[in-house]
Amino acid sequence: MPFLDRLQHWAQVQPDSTAVAAGADRISFAGLRDAAAALLPTTPRISRVCLPGGTAFAVRFAAGVAEGRCCAVLDPGWPEAQRRSVEERLVGIETRHATLLGTDLRDGPPDRDFLYGFTSGTTSVPKAFTRSRRSWQRSFELGTAFFDLTRHDRTLAPGPLSASLSLYALAESLHAGAAFFALPRFSAAEAADCVSAERITRIVAAPTVLRLIAAHALSSGADGTGLTGIVSAGSKLDLGTLSLLRLWAPGASIYEYYGAAELSFVTASVLRPGEVPSVQTTAVGRALPGVDVRIQDDTGRTLPTGTPGTIFVRSPLVGGRYVWGDDGQAFRREGDWCTVGDLGYRDRDAVLHHLGRRADLIVTSGHNVYPQQVEAALRGVPGVEAAVVTGVPDPVRGTRLVAAVISTETDAARIRSHVTALLGVPHRPRAYYALAELPLTSAGKLSRVMLRRWIEDGDRRVRPLD
Repeated sequence: MPFLDRLQHWAQVQPDSTAVAAGADRISFAGLRDAAAALLPTTPRISRVCLPGGTAFAVRFAAGVAEGRCCAVLDPGWPEAQRRSVEERLVGIETRHATLLGTDLRDGPPDRDFLYGFTSGTTSVPKAFTRSRRSWQRSFELGTAFFDLTRHDRTLAPGPLSASLSLYALAESLHAGAAFFALPRFSAAEAADCVSAERITRIVAAPTVLRLIAAHALSSGADGTGLTGIVSAGSKLDLGTLSLLRLWAPGASIYEYYGAAELSFVTASVLRPGEVPSVQTTAVGRALPGVDVRIQDDTGRTLPTGTPGTIFVRSPLVGGRYVWGDDGQAFRREGDWCTVGDLGYRDRDAVLHHLGRRADLIVTSGHNVYPQQVEAALRGVPGVEAAVVTGVPDPVRGTRLVAAVISTETDAARIRSHVTALLGVPHRPRAYYALAELPLTSAGKLSRVMLRRWIEDGDRRVRPLD
């Protein structure tokens, strides 16, 4: 793992400095080194971590990736049957590849896999993919420079450590010698209080989580002026959330990056204090140094500027494979080029515009609709705080476009009149719903699949708007 040699270094340089904390549960760099080393004699080649977070997670993760070991990070929120199925598959792999390992807390060979990650899922066994040490080491080198991470930072990642965004933030902090803070459980109030009480300088989270924290902090008076960096990923930050973040943390640079657990960083952008944000609702920045991006159609032809297609990436940060569940769509290689099936286009300034996953594309009455574009238009309607768009089965159209909102405006006719001026006919939702809460995954990402299930099941968290 690319942070263990650095952990040894920081344990010598700053042994008593906080390495990882979650509430009152905290451990120093020397303490983390010693606790992880103590576990090595009983840590197998493939180990499993299934904890919500905290210092125990960090200790077991560090031990689980030492030398030639590989660690599988499981989501503790999975249903028991799903978790058991994943564990049985991992035991089978361990049995086939049992080897004798050393007991030194150090990084293993750079070309060897160190991590089993999993796609999110609620009913079937998640797909399992691997990452190599070299791919993360290169990501650390690039990300530390772009995101201005130093040993003096104090990073809060309020999401679960089983989520790739938070897990990476933990590893890069240990690599840089920076203090890392998690929450025993997610709460916007606890996150806002942690920023103030722990003198957090940097927060890493998905946009929906950032919005919840900033909104609570502004309403409660929690201080965010000590923040110098806010890192967002998972989806595009909307202008409303940007405004909240600016009010709460006026001195923070706001970083956004587009990537995937399988690809690492692809594109990024930064908004410095005082700079005016772009009004482009789908723009996710330019390719990072050493990363190439191109857009292809289904025949493999490279598409011209401004034409939507599948996003392909050529990058030294990509490293890994699918261990199981590969349907040829989730992660695909064509020579040196890779894709996770995301759709987008590049504009004349070489800025990538992300239109979502191919699986999110809604085909209604023969028209392709990108839900992110509809959601962006809805967020411009007065009173609408959040919007989620999905498709439900329809006997005439095949799929019927519907939207759910959190809004002070509860008259569907008024919302519809605003949308009519902003969107063409195929992109206008056919029905509107009010949300009691956002349909979020355990990682804090919006789930259109979850919304569709709520609508189909008549869930109390969503109701039709008249």
